[in-house]
Amino acid sequence: GGVTSVMVPPILSDILGESIRLGILYYVFMGMLAVFCTNAINILAGVNGLEAGQSVVIGMSILANNILQLNRLTIQAGRENHLFSLVFMIPFLATSSALLYHNWFPSRVFVGDTFCYFAGMTFAVVAILGHFSKTLLLFFIPQILNFLYSCPQLFKMIPCPRHRMPSLDPKTGKIGMSFCEFKPAELPFLGKVVYKVLRGLKLVYCVDEEDTVKMNNLTLINFSLYVFGPMREDWLTICLLTQQLLGSMLAFLIRYKLAAVFYAVVH
Repeated sequence: GGVTSVMVPPILSDILGESIRLGILYYVFMGMLAVFCTNAINILAGVNGLEAGQSVVIGMSILANNILQLNRLTIQAGRENHLFSLVFMIPFLATSSALLYHNWFPSRVFVGDTFCYFAGMTFAVVAILGHFSKTLLLFFIPQILNFLYSCPQLFKMIPCPRHRMPSLDPKTGKIGMSFCEFKPAELPFLGKVVYKVLRGLKLVYCVDEEDTVKMNNLTLINFSLYVFGPMREDWLTICLLTQQLLGSMLAFLIRYKLAAVFYAVVH
């Protein structure tokens, strides 16, 4: 019985109308959002403090958005949606911050899949019931980029090892890239195309060994190590959480500034 319509930008309203009713597709979107949120955090993981840290940054972004909206909205229903979100986000941030303290390098507590699924589902629930699911996706910009970068391995176009976590050099104590190894000639057609594009754009680090290639695993963690070089684990976490914070800043810019270019009214 809820509203399942989405607003159409004015430049397309003459063709599509002011809004489009999605009907059952809206419920499909909600289900996909819940699945994405839980797994997006889980595949950007494997470094002390990263899972809890990104959840704290996303949670703080949601909290800031709720407070901002409470000061902007005059419609009671809209205010209640963001108050509902605050009821979940405040205790979530309190417990996740405590977890981050103990999970920071050198970690005394390990989060595992359980926390990743719990955090992702918490975000999905408040966004769906609070009616700001599109804004939530903006706070997941690093996770979306990580997913897109990972797709060739996730969809088996390029070999994907069981674990893609970065590797530790015991001599230096620094974290470096992890690699997958394959023969380019044996890749499927789509894999060959993707491999050539990634290598041509210098988005991967490759080492040629006769007829085989060692290529960094396709995660944002390994890409960061490729760009910035090996580093201590705590500095790697700081680097990744800085990217998360910058992603949230970009999200607010898109949500409250750039959206005004396409919509006459931005709620």
